[in-house]
Amino acid sequence: MERVGYARVSTTDQNAEAQALRLRAEGCSRLFTETISSRIKHRPQLAACLDYLRPGDALVVVRLDRLARSTRELLELAQAMQGRGVDLVALDQQIDTSSPAGRFTFTLLAAVAELERDMIRERTMDGLARARTEGRTGGRRPSITGQKAQLVRRLAAEGQSLRTIAASVDASPSAVARFLQRRSPQQEPPAACGPSVTARSPQQMPAERSPQ
Repeated sequence: MERVGYARVSTTDQNAEAQALRLRAEGCSRLFTETISSRIKHRPQLAACLDYLRPGDALVVVRLDRLARSTRELLELAQAMQGRGVDLVALDQQIDTSSPAGRFTFTLLAAVAELERDMIRERTMDGLARARTEGRTGGRRPSITGQKAQLVRRLAAEGQSLRTIAASVDASPSAVARFLQRRSPQQEPPAACGPSVTARSPQQMPAERSPQ
């Protein structure tokens, strides 16, 4: 069994040496260090570290946030290592998945991550339902409202082009088209059944011809 350390700092202003000292004090015989933001998904030294690990080894980090960007990513990484027979040790959180207590902690983390996903899904569904009741179908909020909406309707009634209208209200032609498409059923009166007939006054009616 080998204890392998991984240290990461986010910027060049930080120094990974403090982490490296703690990892060596914990018996790590091999260290992988890198300076890279957690927002960057691909981290070459972390990939090399994971490739180096063998069954029975333990990956040691000072804090869990040095290893992963989110709880979900951390759990996926830990589960992948467990499948290879590799344990995870986090010094600050006192987590060691080689012990029952450490495995229990990760079970709790998995439950919290699942709850977080469910809450996000529920909030998304609530937002979509609220949008439907307000006549919206999701996506971005309408950019044409208030005085801009009045101007768009007036210019459209005057026969102006979509490009001209869009430039007048600082919007894209597609946004103007969507706005007019949403509003047109409310502005147009219901169509009459059959062709329209214009009533004529008696003076306009043609006189009946007398029989020959």
